[in-house]
Amino acid sequence: MRTSTTGRVGQYAALLGYLVFLAFPFLWLVSTAFKSPRELGSLHPTWIPRDPTLDNFRQAFDEQPLLRAAGNSLLVALAAAVIAVLIATPLAYVMARHRTRLAKAATGWVVVSQAFPLVLVIIPLFLVLKELRLINSLAGLVMVYVVWALPFALWMLVGYVHAVPTELEEAAAVDGAGRLRTLVSVTAPLLAPGIVATALFAFITAWNEFFFALVLLKTPEKQTLPVVLTHFIGAEGIADLGPLAAAAFLATLPSLVIFAIIQRRITGGMLAGAVKS
Repeated sequence: MRTSTTGRVGQYAALLGYLVFLAFPFLWLVSTAFKSPRELGSLHPTWIPRDPTLDNFRQAFDEQPLLRAAGNSLLVALAAAVIAVLIATPLAYVMARHRTRLAKAATGWVVVSQAFPLVLVIIPLFLVLKELRLINSLAGLVMVYVVWALPFALWMLVGYVHAVPTELEEAAAVDGAGRLRTLVSVTAPLLAPGIVATALFAFITAWNEFFFALVLLKTPEKQTLPVVLTHFIGAEGIADLGPLAAAAFLATLPSLVIFAIIQRRITGGMLAGAVKS
């Protein structure tokens, strides 16, 4: 009993330490966003601003077109998430249900492709987009994000399809449901948590992505929010810390809000009790 209690305390302590490790950068970012220039230059920084101010937010909006950049990021991220899910869902079903050599090879390629560094793929992607005349285009950036998110989206959804009992589809077939009807009425609702999780992954990846957007977008009117955030750093590498923290704080809010809204759907609980033993 004592060993079990000690192990549980150790687990909770490790979890608490991990949460503190994850929360520290965000909490420090929020604190910095509300500090005055005098506090930002202090040799003895504090967690809680002594004289909270919104001047950093006003200055951030005055210096850079944050709303326009956020609109570009939102458009690109939503489009990439929707397209990636629409492509990955039927492909994942085929790969999971038809275990042929081709499907196994495709699954292996999906895993291996995640090891490719961004620098390795940017030149081929740039040349392809140049031929398609999609350089400096949000549509071209969406295409790149879909290609980049698709392997991991497939890998995630294949696992969710495996979790759906085949007995449900067989029972629907016995009741006279066709293949399409079975997929739409039986399988798709059970895949909803996986589809939501995959869409969230694709959205956050596209929302936070910086490298592709920096290389492919040239005109300021089409730049996304991560690229615009770099404009708060001067030519000599000196950051305008207050406005930068304020803008970065605003940039993190959409991901946090979306995750808070749909996090209850990211579970496998919908499968509980679906098959009677």
